[in-house]
Amino acid sequence: MPEIKCGECAFKAKYDKKPSSIPGRLWRWHINWCPGWKAYMESLDPDKKKEIAEKYNWKMKK
Repeated sequence: MPEIKCGECAFKAKYDKKPSSIPGRLWRWHINWCPGWKAYMESLDPDKKKEIAEKYNWKMKK
């Protein structure tokens, strides 16, 4: 399985720099259904997962 690089995504960096930009908003919309993002989040330890989910207002599935 290839390494998941969602933590290094260029669009994520654009969101971090300016969330209201078009690429930033596109990335934020994208993470709601992206299987790569979901796999990335599942690969994190619970504390880091919670921190990132809160930062990006991403609803974790139970």
